Amino acid sequence: MSDLDARKQSILHAVIVEYVRGAEPVGSELLVQKYELGVKSATVRNELAEMSDLGFLEQPHTSAGRIPSDMGYRYYVDRLIVPKEPEQGTRQQVKDVTEEGDALHATLRDTARVLSRLTHLLTVAVTVKNQDVSIRNAVVSALGPKQVLLVLVLSNGHIENRMLECPAGLTLEDVGYANDILASQVATKKLRTMMRSKAPTGGNQATEKLVSSIWTAIRAVTKELTRGILVTEGEEFMLAQPEFQRDTGMLKLLLETLSDSDLLQEAIQRPREGVEAVTIGRENRLETMRQVSVVRNSFFVGETEAGIIALVGPTRMRYERSIPLVHYTARALSDALTKFLG
Repeated sequence: MSDLDARKQSILHAVIVEYVRGAEPVGSELLVQKYELGVKSATVRNELAEMSDLGFLEQPHTSAGRIPSDMGYRYYVDRLIVPKEPEQGTRQQVKDVTEEGDALHATLRDTARVLSRLTHLLTVAVTVKNQDVSIRNAVVSALGPKQVLLVLVLSNGHIENRMLECPAGLTLEDVGYANDILASQVATKKLRTMMRSKAPTGGNQATEKLVSSIWTAIRAVTKELTRGILVTEGEEFMLAQPEFQRDTGMLKLLLETLSDSDLLQEAIQRPREGVEAVTIGRENRLETMRQVSVVRNSFFVGETEAGIIALVGPTRMRYERSIPLVHYTARALSDALTKFLG
């Protein structure tokens, strides 16, 4: 990427600020009026043209002003941005919501909702696809003559509940026997182990049926959870963005990606090791995500990566606010999850 002199940097910064604010191409006259650039409009026009030739700006049509290109945004994020740390009220909102949850899924959902409302962007949270996650505790409780509740507590903080039907003739002693089996053969086992595990036999007919139902449920839960948990909040904010309202074809493709959990998880993961926490436009792997930016950060339980929290929005994003806020949110999530589970 070419370097820019001080004047071009100032003009690029101004173009991005104005385009983020108004979602309309930016012309030289506006820049001269609003910014102390020290040159006349004709000089600014020449600078805009040069930066377009260099690839930092684009011109939607010949009579319009300029808009930032993906490369222009990248230059801004890497070299010009002045991060604006979250204000005290914002930090408190994030801290409160991360500390209120008592299970991973609920904590991610509530955190994503708050982050989306603070930024008016789509928030996505996804846990790491990891078959090495273990079952910390497993217990089954009788809810009445016809149902029992299976509760699985995982090492990454996720809690999974399943309602199961009671076999005929099941007694509380049978439920206790099933819990003994769970304690000895399920607790502390890794998910990948349980995927291949067969239900133990023994006990009376009712007990065997209950244990068989429990193992079927555990294998189903294991299959789901090894794909990772995905939470999204704020789709309505994407629909309200001017660029997506103007291009309904692009919006349709984007919505298809957002509705496909596998594609969305792929989009949120870092493209490869060492890649920036921010991917802009064409830097995203998926074709349908080439008109958006993703600001992401990992959160942890202790030293172990547990997942990613991300903001997704148009490339016309307030990076100076979004990047520090996502970083703070990931840190708050890590602190809360480590406190509860580490």
